[in-house]
Amino acid sequence: MNGTSGKIDSAAMLAQVQAWSAINTGTANLAGLAEQARALAEAFAVLPGTVELVDPAPVTAIAANGAAFEKPHGQHLVVRVRPQANRRILLTGHMDTVFPADHAFQRQTWLDGETLNGPGVADMKGGIAVMLHALMAFEASASAGALGYDILINSDEETGSLASGALIAELAAGKLAALTYEPAALPDGTLAHERGGTGNYSITFTGKSAHAGRNPHEGRNAIVAAADLILRLKALETAEITINPAKLEGGAANNVVPDHAVLRFNVRPKTVEAGAAFDHALTHLLIDIQAAHEVATHKHGGVTRPPKKVDARAQQLFDLVRECGAELGQDIRWQSSGGVCDGNNIAACGVPVVDTMGVCGGAIHSPDEYLIVPSLTTRAALSARVIERLAQGALN
Repeated sequence: MNGTSGKIDSAAMLAQVQAWSAINTGTANLAGLAEQARALAEAFAVLPGTVELVDPAPVTAIAANGAAFEKPHGQHLVVRVRPQANRRILLTGHMDTVFPADHAFQRQTWLDGETLNGPGVADMKGGIAVMLHALMAFEASASAGALGYDILINSDEETGSLASGALIAELAAGKLAALTYEPAALPDGTLAHERGGTGNYSITFTGKSAHAGRNPHEGRNAIVAAADLILRLKALETAEITINPAKLEGGAANNVVPDHAVLRFNVRPKTVEAGAAFDHALTHLLIDIQAAHEVATHKHGGVTRPPKKVDARAQQLFDLVRECGAELGQDIRWQSSGGVCDGNNIAACGVPVVDTMGVCGGAIHSPDEYLIVPSLTTRAALSARVIERLAQGALN
């Protein structure tokens, strides 16, 4: 299928990306996500399978006052093609972006004849178009009947896939391989190889209020307890894990000993063992903090995306992508990445995954985000060829 690129409608791809980019799909914008999900369901209906919208799993979060609340999310798109096939793969993407409905970055701008600036054009509405048109090209090939696949386009990847994590694991089970359509790691098309993990925590501190002048000794300062924990957390950093205290909330008037605080922080373990060791150490730190400051604490969260290591079988998939690229005149390279995505979750299920099969572009998560438009066609051709080779018996 070396001529795949000639079968791919680049104009149709660009039109879809521009239409989808015009829909605001910040993870919390449920109306925008519903509109996007309907548009995607219509677009993916061209494939010979079933299309459904799946409700998100319940997710709790911690408010500034320390109370847990249910955080709503949009529906996820699931497409199933030839579910009875012996050889099956998983393809994933996400419809949400980091730009909320009230964000100033809502419009597209042509930077030059081949470069489009716009919300989500690279991450990852362009990637969704690459996935769809690669599958359309594959379905026109003689090998199509030999491979089945599931598609998941979730609504919450940008906030950790907590409302879709179980669905990812369910769909990954038993799959030969997986392809995820995050944008390339570099504008030249370089793939992300191994990835670290990530986790988000919220720690609630409950102390005792008192007058800061009359009887401060009777108070138990939740802010001081949280500050002590911050310093102790930073002391836990090693070459295998970084810890980023990100937000401290709480307190009241300056003349009141604060009886409440919430500390939010992120961890980035490079190994599964480092993440587990940190969580264990945190449990003991909280016991020490409670004793030292006479406060109560409550932990919420944890490591939600484990580190993604590339084992021998996953390396075979990377090698296959490079081989297919060479057939198409594309020089495919890879490098390790500090970022995370649903590829972490898939790899944790024991399924080989290449998770940057999407477009070439850059400056994602910023108002400078851009798509290199010709990469829509070249990356779709690459995926179509990889999928065909998988159908023909590659990666046994």
